[in-house]
Amino acid sequence: MHAFHRRRSAAGLATLALAGVIALTGCAADASPQAGDKAAAAPREAAAEGAAQPGGGAAAAPSTANGKPGQQPAAVRPNVIRTGRLGIETTRPQEVLATARTAAEGAGGYVGNESTERGADGRMTSTLTLRVPGDRFDAVIGALEGGGKLLNRKVEAQDVTEKVADVDSRVKSQQASVARVREMMEKASGLSDVVMLESELSRRQADLESLLAQQNALRDQTSMGTITLSVSEPAPKPEEKKAKEKEPPAFGDALSGGWSVFSTLVRYVVLALAAVLPFALAAVLVVLGFKGYRRLRPAKPKPGPEPVRVPHQAPAPTGAGVEDGEG
Repeated sequence: MHAFHRRRSAAGLATLALAGVIALTGCAADASPQAGDKAAAAPREAAAEGAAQPGGGAAAAPSTANGKPGQQPAAVRPNVIRTGRLGIETTRPQEVLATARTAAEGAGGYVGNESTERGADGRMTSTLTLRVPGDRFDAVIGALEGGGKLLNRKVEAQDVTEKVADVDSRVKSQQASVARVREMMEKASGLSDVVMLESELSRRQADLESLLAQQNALRDQTSMGTITLSVSEPAPKPEEKKAKEKEPPAFGDALSGGWSVFSTLVRYVVLALAAVLPFALAAVLVVLGFKGYRRLRPAKPKPGPEPVRVPHQAPAPTGAGVEDGEG
């Protein structure tokens, strides 16, 4: 019994030790982004201090990074997201669009989206979304500006160097955390310890995948700039509009106008019939029902002719007749 209690105590202590190690690992992973921010900001602070010394950064004393004299701090590469918008008006929109596609593909980029629409005034407007490498961004913008009359131009740059450094640091810390949990799983012997470590590993693996997705998105945005090009045709001049209005209508115009009026009239007649049809059907049903009721109902007896009344005549008295004969 004493040996059994000793084994249970040892298993409980091992479980508590594993839980403590996992908690310490999580704390270290949460605190790692701050350390990554300090590491990313350290080279810039060192460069600023070197520039503030007499003689500039070139004459400054060698840095003592990581406690080793004579080593220069690693330069931090800036990470910038660049976007641009261009509006061009030209009488040759197809040529300008072809030039834009060629410029993007020649710079190592590609055409993302393309759309074309016709406005109420009859003008065609096409929009292209180009993705080009960051080092060729300005060259492509300059090549597109000369395609016609420049209506608008806007270029923006967003510095995401600190965000990239933070995400990179968090990815490294999370990868190390996942590796440590896997090592613990290899050494664990109890079933409860294995189950607890598997749950912790799944959670940390999901966090790592989310961080990797953010890292890939930032790399794509910083490595490729986005240019939105809008190409439109010039508006017709007032003289051209007046000339079109003064032109007499041709036979084709008259025919198309007559057909339009005829089709419109037919459409309205059909709509009127469709509106009246429910009421007509209801009236027909009412009439048919009334006729059926009249047929099924028994007929009332018709009254006959009234009898003719003949006036009654009284008979003549007998005695009076005899007397008259005798006389």
